[in-house]
Amino acid sequence: MKNMTKNLLITSMLCTTSMSTFAASSNQWKNKSMDAWVDGKAETVLLLNTNLNSFDINTDVEHGVVTLTGKVDNDVDKDLAGELVEGLDGVKDVENKLTVIDKQSDDADSSFGQLNDAKITSIVKTRLLMDSNVSGTNIDVSTNNGVVTLEGQLDTDAQQDLAINIAQNTADVTQVVDEITVTQ
Repeated sequence: MKNMTKNLLITSMLCTTSMSTFAASSNQWKNKSMDAWVDGKAETVLLLNTNLNSFDINTDVEHGVVTLTGKVDNDVDKDLAGELVEGLDGVKDVENKLTVIDKQSDDADSSFGQLNDAKITSIVKTRLLMDSNVSGTNIDVSTNNGVVTLEGQLDTDAQQDLAINIAQNTADVTQVVDEITVTQ
């Protein structure tokens, strides 16, 4: 009887240990798969952006923190990459370690303004496309000196308000011109 109790105690301890090991490995697997999912989304958003050479940008994700490494042509591209990734679901933080290889002179204000406008347009358009509550494909986005113009057709006033809010909450936007028509 004493032996049987001892065996039962050992068996229950082994079961408890293996169950806690399984739970820990299951949780670790879940975290790694979430990081892989975020990494795939980050790679995709960078690839789809026509203003960036995504082949020179590497993404690594650990615990929801995206680290960007590689090289870009200028500071605007560096900021653009960081802001695009920062707007993705599941991203807790972005460590932007991109290196600017061809730093342009600050004397070229008009070129910088054009690059900044292109960056703003890309970010707004990407955020509209990534938001499932707005049909981003029905909205044209243009930017001139930080003023974003939204044109197109949406189904509801709520979608229109959300599109305007997305544009207003984008870095470097000074004003939003709403030329969206609501069809219903």
